Amino acid sequence: MRGVQTSVNSIRTNIYSAIAKLSYDYNEADIKDMHTQMEQLPYDICPGEVSNYREDVFLERAIIRERLRLAMGLPLRRADEMGAVSQGLEEAVKPEKYYQPPLINVIKFACHSCPDNVVKVTDVCQGCLARPCTEVCPKKAVSVRDKRSVIDQDLCIKCGKCVDACPYGAIKRMVRPCASACGMKAIGSDEYGRADIDQDKCVSCGMCLANCPFGAIADKAQIFQLIQAIKDKDTPVFAAIAPAVAGQFGHDLTPGRIRSAFKALGFEDAVEVAIGADLCTLEEANDFINEVPEKLPFMATSCCPAWSMMAKKLFPDNAKCISMALTPMVLTGRLLKKKYPNCKVAFIGPCSAKKLEASRRTIRSDIDFVLTFEEVMGMFEAKEVDFTTLPEIDSMHGGSADGRGFAVSGGVAKAVVNCIKETHPEMEVKVASAQGLEECRTLLLQAKAGKFNGYLLEGMACPGGCVAGVGTIQPIAKSKGAVAKHQSVSTNAHATANVYQDMLHALEEDDLKSPDLKELEAAAAVK
Repeated sequence: MRGVQTSVNSIRTNIYSAIAKLSYDYNEADIKDMHTQMEQLPYDICPGEVSNYREDVFLERAIIRERLRLAMGLPLRRADEMGAVSQGLEEAVKPEKYYQPPLINVIKFACHSCPDNVVKVTDVCQGCLARPCTEVCPKKAVSVRDKRSVIDQDLCIKCGKCVDACPYGAIKRMVRPCASACGMKAIGSDEYGRADIDQDKCVSCGMCLANCPFGAIADKAQIFQLIQAIKDKDTPVFAAIAPAVAGQFGHDLTPGRIRSAFKALGFEDAVEVAIGADLCTLEEANDFINEVPEKLPFMATSCCPAWSMMAKKLFPDNAKCISMALTPMVLTGRLLKKKYPNCKVAFIGPCSAKKLEASRRTIRSDIDFVLTFEEVMGMFEAKEVDFTTLPEIDSMHGGSADGRGFAVSGGVAKAVVNCIKETHPEMEVKVASAQGLEECRTLLLQAKAGKFNGYLLEGMACPGGCVAGVGTIQPIAKSKGAVAKHQSVSTNAHATANVYQDMLHALEEDDLKSPDLKELEAAAAVK
């Protein structure tokens, strides 16, 4: 549903905007007033006596209360837990607060308890004379009553033969949208038939969140904490913006206005993470040249944390084949902190899994905050930023066209191949890529079987790449076009021309690799 402005999107944006406004207006002396304001917010967001979205206004406000808490980074509560919306607020307002697991949450009383893997006859059934559905069913679960086909659910084995046989397409297999979107098969049902996430399997890709049509799944946010850090004039906060930003905030926020826009929110400045993408490209290209196939049968890219974590959880024997180069987000943050030792860095991107990555002990010193584009839009609305009035400073020069291409599926592998061709033109690099964790799982199964020995593998958890991340705003196809346009105006084509290479070499060698493989392996272990 990304790119379609639904009521779920509107509610989320209203909540993010409300939290952002609270934070911009807040000071430590106002903590009592803030408790009161948070209690009022559900009534401001859902006014009146009749709900516009659900069966009653009381349920809608109860759901909004929990969404507000998650947007503040506070824990989710059950329907039988009593407490104020602002319960635990004093802990949440601290700028240094990190996410506490779980990151992705199901608001149980918002869940529709959707049928999961159920075959049903719809009203399209014409009661035809041929009745092929009854003939093909191996368990005789389909019969005709009152000139309509009926399925006995106790006999049905969900083989789908009746679905295929119906000439009108009147028989449908119903699958829970969140479970269908989960490539980790981490979503089941609780005792009431509501969606339930197995946190040991979850990699926080957020696809369940993006595909739930009832808005029952939400992730935690750091909007309030980030704004508090921005308001601290003694510590500059930089926005490190992912390549998928192209076109995300509409045509009025041109590349030349991005820095102005983020300065209007209070940031010291904004830099593009495509710079870090180039540095990641250089590292992965070097690793591939030196390690495949002599030391490793294949090498897989590292920039997508959900893909990387999935690989380590499900294929621990091949964990060493996942590149240990730091991700573009971390490299960009590390460079900023080398240049501005007292600064804080907020990664602005499309991805919920980046929140999980940044919360790791070994990454916290590099990235202080992670917000999605959708969450930042709430900040723009809270500050009433008019993009058309912003000055055109310049585009965020530095990243190559290949670095900006990290935002789309296939872009990471393409960047690494182009880099290798620049330095080793005689070398042939075979590539295989996958998008969506289900497809990624198949890719790694084949790699484990030896099908891709000598290959560079690219995996992206979101179908379409980062432009399809859970925190994006625009339609995927439109975003791909915007990224391509942004690539076309890049000063440099490939990572080898990156002007920050000297800074890369100035970092100590240990700074260029994920410093704690044991930590990742422990986190990846399936309990």
